[in-house]
Amino acid sequence: MRQIFQIRIGAMRFSQESKTRSFWWVPVLVLLCGAWFPSEKVFAIEPEMSPVSAVSLRAKYTELDTLLRNNQFHRELYLNSTQSSGNLKGEIYAVVDYPLTTVNVALNNPAHWCDVLILHVNIKYCHASSNKMGPVLTMNLGRNYTQPLADTYRVEFNYHGAITTPDYFAVELHAKDGPLNTHDYHIWIEATSLKDGRTFLHFTYAYAFGLTGRLAMQGYLATIGRNKVGFTVTGKQPNGQPIYIQGVRGVVERNTMRYYLAIDAYLAALAAPTGDQLEKRLQHWYNATDQYVRQLHEVERNDYLEMKHNEYQRQQITQ
Repeated sequence: MRQIFQIRIGAMRFSQESKTRSFWWVPVLVLLCGAWFPSEKVFAIEPEMSPVSAVSLRAKYTELDTLLRNNQFHRELYLNSTQSSGNLKGEIYAVVDYPLTTVNVALNNPAHWCDVLILHVNIKYCHASSNKMGPVLTMNLGRNYTQPLADTYRVEFNYHGAITTPDYFAVELHAKDGPLNTHDYHIWIEATSLKDGRTFLHFTYAYAFGLTGRLAMQGYLATIGRNKVGFTVTGKQPNGQPIYIQGVRGVVERNTMRYYLAIDAYLAALAAPTGDQLEKRLQHWYNATDQYVRQLHEVERNDYLEMKHNEYQRQQITQ
């Protein structure tokens, strides 16, 4: 059975005053699914979708075997980003230490996604509900500190199904329109079982930006995002230390990793007693991001834990 996931992101207010005041919300937008920036015109994106088959994904696992086992991440993970005149794409391939059935259940339940997403430092609220179109996730995006929801930006995700077989599942998410002149959102998620009982997972992220979004991102990268880096090594400094990718590819790579670590943290906590799962998820996510301080450090541990406990409690009530 094949159904389609579709995301519709609610409109956000954006004034000239907000453009001159701050560009903080730009990386928050990119948290959703990477980014794409045209040089002049706006083009529709047609992401490269793999055949709906475990065979092709397992072939990729074999191809990446060496890179998965030997890399800077100290875990079985391969992160890639590409940019051309037409698009920019972020991808992550990873082996997770959980069976496919566990991963499938975790990623195909809207309520579970709220528990995953709230781990991210910029996700301030998430609530699962439904309408005539199907399941809906209502989310609020904000800064990396405690905020009232009135000061954040609300988005809505409409979910429309998934593809599942005994040894493979794939999910497609698409939105025609988004905030700040963004459109044609695509997320492709697929996973297959491995012989040792683990799961091989693949994400692809892309969306289109109009002039407003492109200029806003340029402003962000010229100011508070100027010194931020991603994970791709582009060279070496005289002292032998790596030089990391910057710019929009750096943005995509940081956010790809943050979401992977949120999924991994959610999966890691499933075996704990229900009452202990939240704390385990939060600690796991923070510990994991702290392994990549250069790219991912945003807030101190105690501040993060206090903020997220409060936000999780707020999340239990429909806002």
